[in-house]
Amino acid sequence: MDKDYLIEKWLADELSPEESKAFEALDDAPFLKGIVEDASAFKASKFSKVDGYQQFKKHLESTKSKDAKVRWIRPLLRIASVFVLGFSMYFLFIYENLTTVETQIGEKITITLPDASIVNVNALSEIAYNEKKWSQKREIKLEGEAFFDVAKGAKFNVLTPSGTVTVLGTEFNVKQRGNFFEVKCFEGKVQVVSGEHEAILLEGDNFRFLNGNASKGKNTFSVAQWTKNISNFQRVEVSEVFAELERQYKVGVILENVDAQQLFSGGFVHDNLENALKSITVPLNLDYEFIATDKVRVKPREK
Repeated sequence: MDKDYLIEKWLADELSPEESKAFEALDDAPFLKGIVEDASAFKASKFSKVDGYQQFKKHLESTKSKDAKVRWIRPLLRIASVFVLGFSMYFLFIYENLTTVETQIGEKITITLPDASIVNVNALSEIAYNEKKWSQKREIKLEGEAFFDVAKGAKFNVLTPSGTVTVLGTEFNVKQRGNFFEVKCFEGKVQVVSGEHEAILLEGDNFRFLNGNASKGKNTFSVAQWTKNISNFQRVEVSEVFAELERQYKVGVILENVDAQQLFSGGFVHDNLENALKSITVPLNLDYEFIATDKVRVKPREK
């Protein structure tokens, strides 16, 4: 079979079983596959920059043989270059234009968006948005937890791995930690879409999606309590409660013979670790002890 024909079909992923065997038999098949593998390296990590196209091009050119038998590779390199350049331009324009805000353990940050909307970002959370195109598209990516006070205007979207929250102008809180996804509406109206589940929240409503189950409820407070340095929970698994404690304090928690799925309702402060631990353990009939300055063991209270 014609070599150029096989390569063209291979690039389009249209080889028949017979043609695939013929392509594998080509002397240059390993070299061609290497080009594609290099091209596949052009992907961005979360909110990070990618290597420049010129650097990749130099790498490709360094693999060229000076032998005349691979002169026909040049058109292929140009094709590969087009694909690589396309990927590079996409990530350079989409990702590098994002403004990102990331918090550390125990850190909270308040930022003002271009339309005067306010976002309070909780500990160990990250948001990203396109500041230059904000007037055209009010969209923000969130991993973690944040409280939003949205200025009235065009549609405002909060994108999380677990679902999308859409509003026109309101106050709401979004928490997305692992498989725990919760939205609380404190003012106005919020639309939540998580997989096949969709809910409209009015003031005082909340929506939770956990372990494949969706539920609606009512807020206990009129504002997100973590913005006042208090973590509050309504029937939340103990594992998530202690995980939040770890985010607010530089401490690791070891649960020993504790049912991590038992539910907890209550809260703890962010400025006193001893008080925070007591607020969680006492209602659950648990004890705690420090086994290091930054490590706590929690176990059932001895009778």
